[in-house]
Amino acid sequence: MTSTVQLLDMVAIIADLPGAGLLRGQVGTIVEALAPDVYEVEFSDDEGRTYAQAALRKDQLLVLKYQPLKAA
Repeated sequence: MTSTVQLLDMVAIIADLPGAGLLRGQVGTIVEALAPDVYEVEFSDDEGRTYAQAALRKDQLLVLKYQPLKAA
């Protein structure tokens, strides 16, 4: 199943991004669509302070789900 990416989705990165100072599994928020399948992701600490921002491709992200899948 392919997951669509929408503004304000919570996502996790699926691989280390040493150039951005980010590790696999870090969680961020989609804040802007830059191009087809390219998104600006903001990473914030528990206090809401942004510590990183990166333009990432959809294939670098895992959209996090907080609701169960509805039965068809």
